[in-house]
Amino acid sequence: MSQLTPFALSSELISELLTGMRLRGVQYRRVVTGAEFGLDFPAKPGRAYFHFLAVGSMLLRMHDGQLHRLNAGNAVFLPAGSAHQLVSQASAPVQCLESLDAAPLGETVCAVKTCAKADATSGAVFFYGCMEFSLGGMQGLGPLMPDLMLIDTTGGRYPGLVPILDAMQREMCSSRIGFAGILARLADVVAAMIVRGWVECGCDNASGLVAALRDPRLARAILALHREPGRDWTVSELAAECHVSRSVFADRFQATIGTSPLRYATTLRMHLASQWLSEHTLPIDTIAQRLGYTSQAAFSRAFKRVTGLPPGASRLKRPDARD
Repeated sequence: MSQLTPFALSSELISELLTGMRLRGVQYRRVVTGAEFGLDFPAKPGRAYFHFLAVGSMLLRMHDGQLHRLNAGNAVFLPAGSAHQLVSQASAPVQCLESLDAAPLGETVCAVKTCAKADATSGAVFFYGCMEFSLGGMQGLGPLMPDLMLIDTTGGRYPGLVPILDAMQREMCSSRIGFAGILARLADVVAAMIVRGWVECGCDNASGLVAALRDPRLARAILALHREPGRDWTVSELAAECHVSRSVFADRFQATIGTSPLRYATTLRMHLASQWLSEHTLPIDTIAQRLGYTSQAAFSRAFKRVTGLPPGASRLKRPDARD
């Protein structure tokens, strides 16, 4: 087996893990403001917020009061759905965006004006998205992500993002036929690229799973687990993937990630199971077999132990699902 350089290994691992990421917009708004405005966005755990400012400038105020200046061309991603406000100035009165009238532009896209005489040249024009956000098998990275990700397209973290944001700006300002649907798809792509850039640049954190992804003594084992989650892995087999002894591997894994290799494998399987249960109509026994369980009962016990709920509970909102 050829030895991979740290960079190649890192790129391969990142690509493998990001295939499990899910980002899907559930609500979009094209917002045109007046000269003075204040909009409140409540906390939405389990979802993410995305904003792209096409025209004008404004302040982003986080729940702790911290202020950030946004100018035309800036994008913002809040992966944890943290509460925040967008205001023309710090003293502007605030109202909840969801309380304002919205005119449908497409299936999930609406237009909002903060006042009857809103003029794009005197206020701001921005695109807002509320998204379902799951990191799939990378769910352990979730707690490491910052509340706020301000996108600086002049840096090297987000290559290729500038032309997409330029395209969003053109679509927002020209309002051509079908622009709303195009904006929604571009927003999903931009958000996914932001997450990828954050992962590729080391996640701004050198602990836990992030450190493991950068450690050749561990990364190959994590890659193997994600490629074959249904295999009945042993600690010795995982150690062999990394070319270290069983004891060195197990100790390093526990110290770096904070859990044992086999417990990590079980948690990964349950994240995949949750994703398949919510997104597909696969029977539960088929999911159990794909993840290496010899019986549906054994899978159900493991699922409930990790998630706190039986597998069927993930399908309560799917009337077409089969057990």
